[in-house]
Amino acid sequence: MPAPTHSQNGYTVIGAVNGPIEVQRRDEIPDEAAIEVNVRPATGIGSPKERHIEHILTALLRNIILTHDYPRTLIQLTLQILSVPATHSTLPSSSSLPILPALINTAYATLLAGSIRLSTTLTAVLVAVPKSELEAVAQKGSSHVFAFDGRGEAVLVHSEGKKFEIEEWEQACEAARGCVLG
Repeated sequence: MPAPTHSQNGYTVIGAVNGPIEVQRRDEIPDEAAIEVNVRPATGIGSPKERHIEHILTALLRNIILTHDYPRTLIQLTLQILSVPATHSTLPSSSSLPILPALINTAYATLLAGSIRLSTTLTAVLVAVPKSELEAVAQKGSSHVFAFDGRGEAVLVHSEGKKFEIEEWEQACEAARGCVLG
């Protein structure tokens, strides 16, 4: 079976999962699986930006993987960024939001392909205010990543950009929910 690949927002990501496999004794959790996420950039070596994304993904996946079904094991997920859009170089170096939905959706597809038991489905989308990420950065707008479970509940929300009112955030959330749930 080919490795799951996902393209979104001009980013292409491929994923691989190993597990459940034996875990090092120091990382062993007696009644559940340990989760390790590795994000590899398209070029060069990983930076603190990738470590931050790994932390976000690990926390999210810990909530949907049925870790109690795999005690004293490790589920290792590797996400390799294959390509980035041309606009990627114009974004602030600290911005991780544009790539996050592609990574989340690839992670979900990879776990499914690897037969890892999950408690729910998962999908993620980026909403930018104004309508494009480039405009949002240039006009000091805001960007929001929303991930929803199978019931339509938001399980992850990350926002960055200018200060925004709660009404603007709620509109972005409803736009994202409409986009992923139809």
